[in-house]
Amino acid sequence: MADGTPLLSLRVYPRIAGIGQAAWDACAASDNPFMSYAFLSALEDSGSVGPRTGWHPRYITLRDEADAVVAVAPVYAKTNSYGEYVFDHAWAQAFERAGGNYYPKLQVAVPFSPVPGPRLLVRAGVPYGALAAALEQLAEELDCSGAHVTFCTQAEYAALGEAGWLQRLGTQFHWENEGYGSFEDFLGALASRKRKAIKRERREAQAGLEFRALSGAELTPQVWRAFYKFYTSTVDRKWGGAYLTPEFFTLLGERLGESVVLMLAERDGRPIAGALNLRSRDVLYGRNWGSTEDVPFLHFELCYYQAIDYAIAHGMKRVEAGAQGEHKIQRGYLPRPIYSAHYIRHAGLRRAVGEFLEAERPEMEAAMAAMTAESPYKKE
Repeated sequence: MADGTPLLSLRVYPRIAGIGQAAWDACAASDNPFMSYAFLSALEDSGSVGPRTGWHPRYITLRDEADAVVAVAPVYAKTNSYGEYVFDHAWAQAFERAGGNYYPKLQVAVPFSPVPGPRLLVRAGVPYGALAAALEQLAEELDCSGAHVTFCTQAEYAALGEAGWLQRLGTQFHWENEGYGSFEDFLGALASRKRKAIKRERREAQAGLEFRALSGAELTPQVWRAFYKFYTSTVDRKWGGAYLTPEFFTLLGERLGESVVLMLAERDGRPIAGALNLRSRDVLYGRNWGSTEDVPFLHFELCYYQAIDYAIAHGMKRVEAGAQGEHKIQRGYLPRPIYSAHYIRHAGLRRAVGEFLEAERPEMEAAMAAMTAESPYKKE
């Protein structure tokens, strides 16, 4: 084109296999496991996404004039707001009360995974704005109320804001490795009272138990059967839905192998609890956990302290322990911003949500500052 912008064409796929692994991963260009073809296809092939859960795949590509795939995005047409972790139920209810249809909507996300990372996957030279325009076009064509890009990168957040999308700020709690050589080194960075509290929690949690971190070939069908019981036990306690099927975990082990880190707690050789993590080169991402015994502080041990042990041992920079949980602060996980951006077609709803987000952002920034002030680390 005359202005130098490449001529790109949008295509939509109900299955990621229509795009293909080579084309998808070439655009992903990242070792973030959640954006890989392997992870997303495991969700789809296992029936974890689809009509049963209200996540209808509408993966998109942008192709250049030579028909090469130069951008992709994990897009889903949603008929509910479950499994997203950036909550818009109030927006939906308000719009429905006013006579509008909030669903279907487009969600650009990793289903059931509140993990920050890239969402607009572009080859070199392709601007994020091209995918933003494609999503707006798709929302119009499918008569969706809008499109939502959640847990995106700060760069994507900024680009979508420049494209006129509404911006939302949230928070998670991450542990940062400051070059610790051991868990004791990490404890040494904490105030005395916090250090003693963690030591006590670990003693109580570890009493009579053994812990293992399993990856690759160690993730046998027997291990996954045990873990699925742990997963459903947590779902049952929280009155939630078991979005993930047993087949998903089997496919996850087969397709991601060494990127899967499953922490197991065993009593007399029998697994009683587990915590599922995925890893990149530098980051350990906490996901699902569960147990069949009620052991004091076992959740903290498996999900937080074992993760820190693993990250230190493997020279990793960060542990991201998932959504919510101010209790993580006293265990060394500090608040970090997370980003999302929202395109809303209806002018009235867009104005109302924009006003809400304008008021919410400074409140979130103030809350993060207050939580950071509660840091367990020694004051300099």
